[in-house]
Amino acid sequence: MATISTPVYPRPRLRILRLAGFVLAVLLLVALGICAWFYSVARSALPQLDGKVRVAGLSAPVTVIRDAHGAPTIESANLDDLFFAQGYVTAQDRLFQMDGMRRFAGGELAEILGSDLVKHDRQQRILGLKAMAKKTAENMPAEIRVHFEAYARGVNAYIETHRDRLPLEFRILRYSPRPWTPEDSMVIGMQMVEDLSTSPRHALVRERILAKLGPELTADLYVNSSWHDRPPTVERQGLDQVIKHNDQDDDDDEDDDSGTDSSVTGLTTRPDVPAWPRPEMFFDERPLVLGSNNWVVSGAHTVSGKPLLSNDMHLGHQMPNLWYEAHLRCGSGNFDVAGVTLPGYPYVIVGHNQRIAWGFTNLGPTVEDVYVETFNPDGQYLTPDGWQQPEHRREVIHVKEKEDVVVDVVLTRHGPIVTELQPGETRKLALRWTLYDGTRSPFFAVDSAQKWEEFKRAFSELDAPGQNVVYADVDGNIGYQATGRIPIRAAGDGSLPENGSDNAHEWTGYVPFEKLPSVYDPPSGIIASANSRITPDGYKYSLSTEWEAPWRTARIYRVLESGKKFSAADMLALETDIYSDMDRFFADRFLYAVDHAKNPSARAKAAAEILRQWDGRMIADSAAPTIAVQARQELVRLLLEPKLGAAPQDPKQIETTLNWKSYQWMMSTVWLENVVQHQPKRWLPENYASYDELLTAAVEAAVGPAGGLDASQDLNLWKWGNFHPVRIQHPIYGKIPLLRRWTGPGLQPQSGSEFTVKAVSLDHGPSERITVDLANLDQSTLNLVTGEAGNLFSPYYLDQWKAWYEGFTFGWPFSGPSVEKARVHEAVLEP
Repeated sequence: MATISTPVYPRPRLRILRLAGFVLAVLLLVALGICAWFYSVARSALPQLDGKVRVAGLSAPVTVIRDAHGAPTIESANLDDLFFAQGYVTAQDRLFQMDGMRRFAGGELAEILGSDLVKHDRQQRILGLKAMAKKTAENMPAEIRVHFEAYARGVNAYIETHRDRLPLEFRILRYSPRPWTPEDSMVIGMQMVEDLSTSPRHALVRERILAKLGPELTADLYVNSSWHDRPPTVERQGLDQVIKHNDQDDDDDEDDDSGTDSSVTGLTTRPDVPAWPRPEMFFDERPLVLGSNNWVVSGAHTVSGKPLLSNDMHLGHQMPNLWYEAHLRCGSGNFDVAGVTLPGYPYVIVGHNQRIAWGFTNLGPTVEDVYVETFNPDGQYLTPDGWQQPEHRREVIHVKEKEDVVVDVVLTRHGPIVTELQPGETRKLALRWTLYDGTRSPFFAVDSAQKWEEFKRAFSELDAPGQNVVYADVDGNIGYQATGRIPIRAAGDGSLPENGSDNAHEWTGYVPFEKLPSVYDPPSGIIASANSRITPDGYKYSLSTEWEAPWRTARIYRVLESGKKFSAADMLALETDIYSDMDRFFADRFLYAVDHAKNPSARAKAAAEILRQWDGRMIADSAAPTIAVQARQELVRLLLEPKLGAAPQDPKQIETTLNWKSYQWMMSTVWLENVVQHQPKRWLPENYASYDELLTAAVEAAVGPAGGLDASQDLNLWKWGNFHPVRIQHPIYGKIPLLRRWTGPGLQPQSGSEFTVKAVSLDHGPSERITVDLANLDQSTLNLVTGEAGNLFSPYYLDQWKAWYEGFTFGWPFSGPSVEKARVHEAVLEP
């Protein structure tokens, strides 16, 4: 009979098992406790959306109605209470973001994030945004200052009544926000100016390229116009003229001046958790991704018979998204305006009121000049009047858990010495910037404008950033106005550094507002801008030395000039359009070259077959865009490497060593188009007998082992969306593995490219999508990127992401009955 024996564990092993169980139980309890604390603290910071809320500082009750996406309509009896409530309500949803934005702009991040942010803070202190914000706030007109002060009081009312219920991010970083001031609002506005400025380093790199290549090749590279250009004030030229211009051929060295692919980077997926914040240094030679679009069509082109105006401003992604939707109503003064607002700043920035609508794209004017100053051993610098002593501004950077860092900012007559912001530079470089002449806030007048003349008068005070503004009104009129304070120079155009010791290249004034490009009710009934050239041929002034490439503008006009009668849905379809005429052009040239090559590899022929079937759309699931873009990048390398040198292996040396990657230019694809189309001998590398041979080599390099992608993989698996994704993640929660997937979209494949109307890259894209229907404002549409709220437990934290990502949108109520019908929450702020 079998016996069953029960094993007897040694006592030590039993004790270890019991101890392990105990430890696991404790860890589980700790984890549950942390989760409970996290949940409790995060939820305690959710705003009160319904009922009565006592708020000290108001003079009368203010009603806040929120719709299904948490967007507030704020209605007050007077303007002081209105802007107070705007500050309070915005802080309810975005306080941590607001505090981070003012710290980012003012150079105060190291105080809460540590020494890794000292470099960024030094830059901001040298640039002096906070110093200028203080000066601007002090000089603000009294009638505008009261609005900023009311807004600040509203933010502070929220802060002081919620010190024990602040957003969780403040708890994690262990600090509490200081009181808000008008200066904080101004510095946030100035950060937008910095973000939308072209890099002054372009002048320094251009100087080195000019010295190496000479004026002819340099002029080719730094092209600033194209036959594709569609300035908004110029009616369409005849088709025969367009064809004649396009068909011009030039097989010798005398072709027109024309500009590499600055916006194409290595097509490899990158980490899905960005560093926060993601500071871009002002002197970085980064491709400036703009991508904004705006257009307006008259009633002659719409199903309603009244204008449609669309705008999608393309900016860097963040979590929560940059803009905060709001509707501001005041019982006195007929103030009723809705649109997107900048957290931390009063007013509506883009949107519509009862009668007019407007939208922005960045004009990109050249408003920063670099001057080389001469200093003597005594610390003086040379001027036309002799040696002068510079001024000094002492900046103290507080660093978390470390000693303060003191920055001595040297100030010349042109501006601060910024040499340390340019790696490898030893000369004393001074930065002249229109920002240092002060800025005004025109948005109360913009929000209040009722007709074209008032609209223009208001925007005459938008000093920076210079913008292209489209306009429409309920009477059926449309218009366009360029804005911004843009310098007139005694000589030069700001494209190269100049001698600071004389007055030969001084600013002699600003382009008069009435001389900036403008048009009202053009015969075509169509106006569009997309960051490309806005000046007509023969225009008197130099506004920008670096326009954006014209591909998006040309595509927008092509669609709008189709003869179709448009609806709001058609406008959204154009905002999300992913056809790339530029990439299709190069794909066709690559295909032709491979087809006519002597002995192309099997892989190059496979690539050609994929390109042959392509319709030019940058679809996430397609391999053709990946091949086309990778081949174009290799073509740039093959053209530039023999002339500017190979890129160093050490990434740190790329910034300081002139090489083919040094060339970054927003119209670089126009230079490349000119080279491929006209095939000048001066650009053909010596080791290639023809351009077809060169184009074939670019395809071979793109799909071969040296191309940077998986050369062993089936080319059909090179899905564009995998190599050109979008990345949006929360700056704090995104670094916590258990929270990461719940706190932001993360890394997602996407359709579109930098050159499609839906202009997108890894960290940039449409920051909002708006279409205003002037036939019925309640039929207008608006959606943000992720949502209104900054609290991850709010239902409005990510509720708009799917619409942004998949390309649909939401209704945008405006009239009283429409707002009431859309009401989901109603709170009354009471004194």
